[in-house]
Amino acid sequence: MSKVFVIDQNKRPLDPIHSAHARQLLRNKKAAVFRCFPFTIILKESRADSPSLSFASSQSPPSAKTGTCSPISALRLKIDPGAKYTGIALVNDATGEVVFAAKLKHRGFAIRDALTSRRQLRRSRRARKTRYRKPRFLNRTRPLGWLAPSLQSRVENIKMLVEKLRRFAPITAISQELVRFDMQLMSNPNIQGEEYQQGTLQGYETREYLLEKWGRQCAYCACIDVPFQVEHIHPRAKGGSNSISNLTLSCEKCNAKKGTKDIKDFLKLDPSKLTKILSQAKKPLADAAAVNTTRWALLQTLKSTGLPVETGSGGLTKFNRSQQMLEKTHWLDAACVGKSTPSLIVKGIKPLLITANGHGSRQSCRTDKFGFPSRYVPRFKFVNGFQTGDIVKAIVTKGKKIGEYIGRVAVRTSGSFNISFSLGLVQGISHKYCKSIHKKDGYEYGK
Repeated sequence: MSKVFVIDQNKRPLDPIHSAHARQLLRNKKAAVFRCFPFTIILKESRADSPSLSFASSQSPPSAKTGTCSPISALRLKIDPGAKYTGIALVNDATGEVVFAAKLKHRGFAIRDALTSRRQLRRSRRARKTRYRKPRFLNRTRPLGWLAPSLQSRVENIKMLVEKLRRFAPITAISQELVRFDMQLMSNPNIQGEEYQQGTLQGYETREYLLEKWGRQCAYCACIDVPFQVEHIHPRAKGGSNSISNLTLSCEKCNAKKGTKDIKDFLKLDPSKLTKILSQAKKPLADAAAVNTTRWALLQTLKSTGLPVETGSGGLTKFNRSQQMLEKTHWLDAACVGKSTPSLIVKGIKPLLITANGHGSRQSCRTDKFGFPSRYVPRFKFVNGFQTGDIVKAIVTKGKKIGEYIGRVAVRTSGSFNISFSLGLVQGISHKYCKSIHKKDGYEYGK
């Protein structure tokens, strides 16, 4: 499983330790829980008589294992950014051990839909038979490097996680998958560029792009989990090009059956599938567009940390993963990013699932399905020190709801809270029984 982060009394990061060792320190009262997500413990006593030194100092802080001043392992933070999910992995470059992994779920498309809904409502309000409202025109200027809110949120999510991990782990370098697909290499396989783009990696970029675009299934029979072949929609024998818009994925059986037939002749008995394939061939990859738009902003954000940043392509990531025969997951893709990928040790790793939920809505009142106000939204955030979204532990000692509950709380002004947990929802728990475990930070955590 993932290791446990450790910080000393001065909140300096130490080597992550095994969970069994962390439990022993907690049982012996030598450490306390500092944070639940990611799980981090803080040492209660100094393990060596050394002056207060920063991590970047020439001397090393005391080790959590030995209690003596010893070198701290250098960890590399690897990031595989995506439009919906981003994979995170902390890898020890010296041993190849993955000490921590996470999968971050973005809310970029939810933000896009919310902004679209707001724009539609404002336009409809101007069109009603009410006081005329002149449309706003050029009343906002966009600074250099501006990104749409749905895209900027992806950068901010990753930035938050990087800053958090740097506080708890001795990270000395970062690797980022900068480009998902090398479009120039796909258009011209003979292009001169980085060394990894030649030889054994040639063709990985095109195949990875097609796998994403066509949903990892055969375009003709929709079969999955079989070896796919790159197939020309319009056959080269009849003038078809090698353009990426003329390529699709096909299983061996369908590819042999189609042969050099024109796709209109091959699918003349299934016009709906023909229309779907032709439209999909022209359709750009929305997820890839989102990643390509944010990649440079993310790179500048990572460089601002002052750590050396290594970059690689999606084709190189897949090549590294294939060489080590690892399954395709977001966190394993992250662990395989870049040239600095050693022989990985991934046994027992269970990634932390992180979902970006935001901090709620600023809506003044809730509405019914017709858009009319239906109920009031309180202006308060906190009730007796708790707010909706906190993770709490409630030990009820009397009444009909005796038991122990750990979950997300929804507060009420009366002080009687609702707690949602893995087994369902319990209502009417007094705030007197609740103890905060993790304060709301706009993210949801799970295994």
